[in-house]
Amino acid sequence: MTSAAPLILPFEGKTPRIHETAWIAPGAVIIGDVEIGPDSSVWYGCVLRADVGGRIVIGARSNLQDGTVVHVEHDVDTIIGDDVTAGHQALLHGTTIANGSLIGMKAACLSRSVIGTGALVAAGAVVLEGASIPDRVLAAGVPAKVRRELTPEESQAFIPHAAGYVALAKRQSPASAAVTLGEARGGEETPTRQ
Repeated sequence: MTSAAPLILPFEGKTPRIHETAWIAPGAVIIGDVEIGPDSSVWYGCVLRADVGGRIVIGARSNLQDGTVVHVEHDVDTIIGDDVTAGHQALLHGTTIANGSLIGMKAACLSRSVIGTGALVAAGAVVLEGASIPDRVLAAGVPAKVRRELTPEESQAFIPHAAGYVALAKRQSPASAAVTLGEARGGEETPTRQ
C-alpha cells in the first residue's frame, strides 16, 4: 500500500494553517494564506488558492465537498463561516458565506457576494459579483434571485447536514492509505510498459 496526501503549499511566505481536527482528503490542493477551523473538511479534488493578496478563512465544522474551488479576488478574502456546506463542484470566489448556510452543487458565489446566515443557494445558481443573499432564504437561478423565505425548520436542517460531514470525515481518516490498481483488482500491480 502507498500513502496519499493532500498537496499543501506555502506561497510568498504564507503557509496554510489547518486545525488538527480538520480533515483534508488526499488529492486536495491548498495554497497560501488559508486557515481551516476545527472539524472542517476539504474533500477529494478540492482546490483552495489564496495566492493573489486575499486570504481564505474557513470556520468550524464546515465542509467543502468534492471538486469545490475556492479562490480570492485581489485583496478580497473568501470567508466561510461555521457549519457551512459547499456542495460538489461549488465555486467560491472572493465571497463571504455566513454560518449555517448551504451552497448547492455547482453553484457559484462570485467576488464580493455575501450569503446570509442559514441561506440556501440552489444547485447551479450563480450569485453575481457584489450581490447579497439575505438570511434564511432560498436563492436560485442565473443570476441567483431570492425565491422564498425558508422556514426555521428548513434553515436549521443545514446544521445537522454539516455535522453529518464531520462524522463522515472521521470515518475517512483511516482510509488515507491508497492501494495500487493491481491490489484493487485483487492481485499484484502489473508493471507498466516502457
